[in-house]
Amino acid sequence: MIQNLIEFLNASPVNFLAVKTVKERLMEAGFREIDAAKPIGNVVAGDRLFFTKNDSSIYAVQIGKGKLADNGFHLICAHCDSPTFRIKPNAEMLCEGGITKLNTEVYGGPIMSTWFDRPLSLAGRVIVRTDDVMNPETRLLHVKRPLLQISNLAIHFNRQVNDGVKLSKQKDMLPLLGIVENELERGNMLMNVITSELGVKKEEVLDFDLYLYDTASACTFGVHDEFISSGRLDDLSMVHAGLTALLQNMDEVPETTRVLAVFDNEETGSQTKQGAGSPFLSTMLQRLVMAQGGDMEDFYCSVEKAFMISADNAHAWHPNYSEKYDPTNHPVLGGGPAIKFNAAQKYASDAVSAAVFEGICEKAGVPCQRFVNHSDVAGGSTLGNILAASLPLRGVDMGNPVLAMHSVRETGSVADHEYCIKAFAEFYRL
Repeated sequence: MIQNLIEFLNASPVNFLAVKTVKERLMEAGFREIDAAKPIGNVVAGDRLFFTKNDSSIYAVQIGKGKLADNGFHLICAHCDSPTFRIKPNAEMLCEGGITKLNTEVYGGPIMSTWFDRPLSLAGRVIVRTDDVMNPETRLLHVKRPLLQISNLAIHFNRQVNDGVKLSKQKDMLPLLGIVENELERGNMLMNVITSELGVKKEEVLDFDLYLYDTASACTFGVHDEFISSGRLDDLSMVHAGLTALLQNMDEVPETTRVLAVFDNEETGSQTKQGAGSPFLSTMLQRLVMAQGGDMEDFYCSVEKAFMISADNAHAWHPNYSEKYDPTNHPVLGGGPAIKFNAAQKYASDAVSAAVFEGICEKAGVPCQRFVNHSDVAGGSTLGNILAASLPLRGVDMGNPVLAMHSVRETGSVADHEYCIKAFAEFYRL
């Protein structure tokens, strides 16, 4: 199972490619894509459907035996974006000696120092011209070889580097792309990479959404291979766990409709058409209710009978920084998934929903932990409370504990990932 996660992580360096990977696995399992711009038609028990939005969010549904109005739905939601660096338009910056660097913009909240001195590359989407100006073509780009690097300043020029240095997002985080060899390459180095990778002409390229990623493969480590190290564990490990649990149950038609929602832009607040703050998921569920012959009253009933697991990684206790954690509620690596609580309601969990999830874990034979922030240390928010603003669902915020969240490489537990899949599979069976 962990090798399957490693393959998933390596194939999914950015949000667009994560959705592509999920889509391919769904189609292999017999799911069919529904065009949101067209009528859904009738749906029956056992139907396997999925929708996408913006090529960067995806929503899978297995219709249950009971109507949505009668049984509600069981929803697992996660997100596919991670902190990184976006390539700006007009990105090439020619420097002395013909060295070309790229102008970047920070996406989300990365630990910027972790991106230095490692092989990086580009991934994302490129928009290509067609005869229909309103519908250009989207091509996915995944440059699999090391292409760029953000280099540190030598310690001889910065003797205080080990005492902590404030980094400039505009000055310090610009990666080297190459050295210009001829005039034709000047100002075209990035475009040449794009056109050669995609097999298109320069004049066909209209725009792009491209991001940096670390080319080093995900791996396990530790004396017993008990840890996993990778970029984007937050939150692709939860996407993988939800998807794996959904696909494990395909031989049986459930009583309750199963939903897996993978949103984009959680790291920047979720307020986009493909984020958890969008009404897109709510609208699609309404349409599914109507495809079963129901109406809005039936949809409202389905929401009241539903349960949501908002799956986003939690902070694992760090053995070098124990003072940063709540003294009685700090999950450890290998101790199982953690339920997340916050008095300011940044998480959807309450006593009722936490009890439900703990019962699911117990039924699955999985240990369960609790996470609360140290009262003097502010924490982040996640999907659950944002989604609940458009879908007032009963639900819980949880996640597997990880170290170094938002580093270019995060660390998680192999056992926790296996525990989480078991818990999610049990939830989908209920």
